[in-house]
Amino acid sequence: MTALTLSTSSAATLRADAVVIGVAKGPKGPVVAPGAEAVDQAFDGKLAAVLDTLGAGGDEGEVTKLPAPSGVKAPVVLAVGLGELPAEDEEYTEEALRRAAGVAARALTGTKKAAFALPVADAEAAAAIGEGALLGAYTFTAYRGEKNGKDGKSGKNGKGEPLGEATILGAKPRDKAFKAAAERAVAVAEETNRARDLINTPSNDLYPASFAALAQQAGKEHGLKVEVLDDKALLKGGYGGLMGVGQGSANGPRLVRIGYTHPKAEKTLALVGKGITYDSGGISLKPAGHNETMKCDMSGAAAVFAAVVAAARLGLKVNVTGWLALAENMPSGTATRPGDVLRMYSGKTVEVLNTDAEGRLVLADALTRASEENPDAIVDVATLTGAMVMALGNRTFAVMANDDAFRTTLHEIAEEVGEQSWPMPLPADLRKGMDSPVADIANMGERMGGGLVAGLFLKEFVGEDIPWAHLDIAGPAFHEGAPYGYTPKGGTGSGVRTLVRLAERTADGELG
Repeated sequence: MTALTLSTSSAATLRADAVVIGVAKGPKGPVVAPGAEAVDQAFDGKLAAVLDTLGAGGDEGEVTKLPAPSGVKAPVVLAVGLGELPAEDEEYTEEALRRAAGVAARALTGTKKAAFALPVADAEAAAAIGEGALLGAYTFTAYRGEKNGKDGKSGKNGKGEPLGEATILGAKPRDKAFKAAAERAVAVAEETNRARDLINTPSNDLYPASFAALAQQAGKEHGLKVEVLDDKALLKGGYGGLMGVGQGSANGPRLVRIGYTHPKAEKTLALVGKGITYDSGGISLKPAGHNETMKCDMSGAAAVFAAVVAAARLGLKVNVTGWLALAENMPSGTATRPGDVLRMYSGKTVEVLNTDAEGRLVLADALTRASEENPDAIVDVATLTGAMVMALGNRTFAVMANDDAFRTTLHEIAEEVGEQSWPMPLPADLRKGMDSPVADIANMGERMGGGLVAGLFLKEFVGEDIPWAHLDIAGPAFHEGAPYGYTPKGGTGSGVRTLVRLAERTADGELG
């Protein structure tokens, strides 16, 4: 794990393997951003001209490496693009800093120590740089072979080894605001990376029971109360959704409750995560080409798990309860068939028209169970529908809710922390499409607007008068393309930062 430190040293005098500076896109060419003054001075004030000669323009994500001149102790200067130059009365946005730091950290893979001389206007800016660096430095090497070391990891600071230490310059190490901001950045980034590790772990190692065991282990480490219902307890308790999805697999389902409490908390949040550790589609088998990444169908549960641990690490004055609805959706002689009717934990019956619409079934049981504790709000997170990917693309998650104000709050929070989201409606007219001739409701409705139909289904299982929001993270949860900003290839940890900020705002009394 990359270490994060703060320093007020000059970018020219700090000993490091590389110094990172920011470059903005100005009207007449690249502009060296604040924080790099000492480095620019070592270039006799001609750093921008040198970068221009090398073809650097300051575009977001652009990286230019050049040898450091005399007067800079680090041997390498890495210039990273910040995008458009802000207006005179504006600062660089936290997200621009976060992305630039992430790009730089990834470019410095194998480096022991880097100094980040990016614009630091305040503690929040320093935290954004730190968070971006820690997220950008993420690597998943647990399954690399012997050539990378006996422990399955690459050699220390060798090829594939993440940046060893990121030092944020211009950040006062003894200032309470900077220290608190840095500690928050570390906790949030490390927990986001925990979620990424879970998502990237193959399903032969991460299945409901092993996922539950990891939650229990984290509970002991962070003082969390963890309760696990195994398949026998779920059957006895009438959890028809979880059992209906999980009964086709040799790996039985689990419902995990992981709770953080604060003695002075006045509000309680319930977070519910879809945890399908592998999704074959069940009897409604997915077509070829759609199975290879289905280890990521537990991304919602990973986000919830990580967010609860982050709340504990930050000591937030709010109670946060995470519900991990864990199951493996497999086809077998014992699997639920299309046309079967399940009796859910709520008592409602559901006609299963498509066994590949399984996430809403496990979430329904967990939502009902979470509602029994009467929290002040519930948020569920799920890689729920391909329809929402079609609607919003691969980088934006949907926000639906039974309360317009709560939906707006979640959308604003997501944008604030740098997670792209978009508010979506729950049109009442789509509910009729889920009418069933044999059960209270079917698990499928109209094909058009399928992501909204799924949201309407979940709404049926939320307790009365409890504000609820649904985050469909099917698009951004797993990134199959080239890394960008601080987003790696593979699991992204989508939703973690939004949930943590929601918990913070709730602790601060901002949740009505």
